[in-house]
Amino acid sequence: MVLDLSLLPAFLVAALALNFTPGADMMFVTAQSLSGGRGAGVAASLGVGTGAVVHSALAALGFAALVAAQPIAFDIIRYAGAAYLIWIAYQMIRTPPSLDADPAAGRSNWRRAFVQGFTTNLLNPKVIVFVLAFLPQFANPERGALGLQIFVLGIIFGTTGTLVLIAVAFAGGNLKRTLARHPLAGRMVGWVSGTLIGGLAIGLLLTSRRAG
Repeated sequence: MVLDLSLLPAFLVAALALNFTPGADMMFVTAQSLSGGRGAGVAASLGVGTGAVVHSALAALGFAALVAAQPIAFDIIRYAGAAYLIWIAYQMIRTPPSLDADPAAGRSNWRRAFVQGFTTNLLNPKVIVFVLAFLPQFANPERGALGLQIFVLGIIFGTTGTLVLIAVAFAGGNLKRTLARHPLAGRMVGWVSGTLIGGLAIGLLLTSRRAG
């Protein structure tokens, strides 16, 4: 067994506590499910989870530590992520969602939501700092292969987080169905979703390398 099983229960408790804590990923999935429905929210959740796996791999290989230690690299990722979120927010506000979109349009929204979830997670330097601060606490140097332990822990954390986000996506999708009964709901959803995403962009611009 790669992991120290004596540390696994504490890790799972801490991971679930963090997964259920409202944060950037939860806000992003909520915005996607309000805008594109339950399917888009689930796709965004899977995209975020895939991004978390990549972050874990980068941490295991040592690349994440290099980025976190370099102010220029950290800021480039931070500004790129904020710019991407601002663009998504602008699109949501500029083109309000159709709450009764056809299935083909829905599938297109799912693909877009997955890519956006993956990209926003990958371009969030706060995730880099978090992975470096959290995962190594539950790796045991005596078992060797620290990089592999960190990667496996990242997979577990990403999986539990994705499951929680999927539940959030279902809740957001149900709320969208309720809003669909009201006139002007599409524009309202567009503004709410865009505002949530815009808030994430501002938060990213205000973050620092010491942020968790």
